[in-house]
Amino acid sequence: MQKILFATSEVYPLIKTGGLADVAASLPRALLKLGQDVKILLPAYTSVMENTKSVGVKEIAKLEVDGYSVSLKQTRLPGTKVSVWLVDVPELFAREGNPYCGPDGNDWYDNHKRFYLFARVAELIALDKAGQNWQPTIVHCNDWQTGLIPALLSLHPNHPATVFTIHNLAYRGLFSYQAFAELNLPTAFWHHERLEFYGQLSFIKGGLAFADFITTVSPSYAREIQLPEFGNGLDGLIAYRNDSLAGILNGIDTDEWNPGTDPHLTCNYNRRTLANKTKNKLALQEELGLAIDASIPLLGFVGRLVDQKGVDLILEQMNQFLNLNCQLVVLGSGFPHYEQALKNIASQHPKKVAVTLGYNESFAHRIEASSDMFLMPSIFEPCGLNQLYSLRYGTLPIVHAVGGLRDTVFESPDDAGEVKSNGFVFSVAAAQELFSTIRRACDLFQQKDQWKQRQANAMSKDFSWDVSAKEYVAIYEQITAQ
Repeated sequence: MQKILFATSEVYPLIKTGGLADVAASLPRALLKLGQDVKILLPAYTSVMENTKSVGVKEIAKLEVDGYSVSLKQTRLPGTKVSVWLVDVPELFAREGNPYCGPDGNDWYDNHKRFYLFARVAELIALDKAGQNWQPTIVHCNDWQTGLIPALLSLHPNHPATVFTIHNLAYRGLFSYQAFAELNLPTAFWHHERLEFYGQLSFIKGGLAFADFITTVSPSYAREIQLPEFGNGLDGLIAYRNDSLAGILNGIDTDEWNPGTDPHLTCNYNRRTLANKTKNKLALQEELGLAIDASIPLLGFVGRLVDQKGVDLILEQMNQFLNLNCQLVVLGSGFPHYEQALKNIASQHPKKVAVTLGYNESFAHRIEASSDMFLMPSIFEPCGLNQLYSLRYGTLPIVHAVGGLRDTVFESPDDAGEVKSNGFVFSVAAAQELFSTIRRACDLFQQKDQWKQRQANAMSKDFSWDVSAKEYVAIYEQITAQ
């Protein structure tokens, strides 16, 4: 059994901005199920303190760290037996809204201090200096916010083994040299093989340069980030660490995302009762003011409205799309120009396009269940979770063949050999390629037997965390043995 300190900047349902929160909720639960002793370490943001009231919170330690008074609190992840330790420093973390940026959309001015202090507390726990009589054998860090933890632990001869997971390499945690100086980090860290990145401090390099093992969230993304096109300037370092790198596909919470029991749906269904899926579609069409007709293909999009997600491709082919007999439902938020463009299209074509800005978990579930196809034309996609939810819900994904999308969605003209088509795939990030793929999907939608077969292929695959969690345990055992 490993003792695992799982350090993360967000975890669902306590705080969520993206897929990291879903992983941080599901993987520790799966590890616990495999008999591991796991504790999540999380900053005590205002919303986290609010969302833990129902399960109770107690203080377990008071620490003085670099001039800050830190209260270490213990709670558990709602609905689970997973322990969560909260790093409570009100002047750094007691802020409303997004954990990384203020109401103006700009990063908090002191993010370097906030996540440095979080790393320092993790360091103390890892060295059993937090008065808990619990020392992890593994410290599992996630994304740039935790990148300094492996770097700080490297300063101690007998530190626990460290794993660093890249959820999205586009976010590198970049700060000025002045920020580096303010943190009083060892001068030896200011080096291009350590934390220095083209004259800036990069938090993510702490994980990439110092962790014992690096993982990322799909096999294809592990290969892609060793190339300049996807490496964000870090491809050289990652290729150098290739022997300590693995791509492990994210799983999904199959209890939370289960069309047979999902409480958010108008009508539950499974592989044998797929006809009931249509009832969800008709209800959503009525609710959103779309033309109510089961025979019209309905496409769903749930995600951030940013360039990574291929929103440009969607908008560029929109005139052609509007000439097809199909509908589009969008839920998301992001860049104002994307939001406005989509709202304009919806107001001009209210029977064909519905756009809801913001995020609503229940509505996301209903879109997954009601849509016939799920639109995911990402320019890059480390793993992607929505295509996995879609497959489980018999909603065939339309994807650009990158990262985790390439590893999970398949289309072959004749279903030859091993490949069992479960969606629709295009290889070049171009609007015309996306449109051709949408049209291909709409054509197949009219071939009911073939469509049902593809839905059956989609719903038969196991995307639970059970498989992936075992791969993580194998890595933990490998590096602790070394």
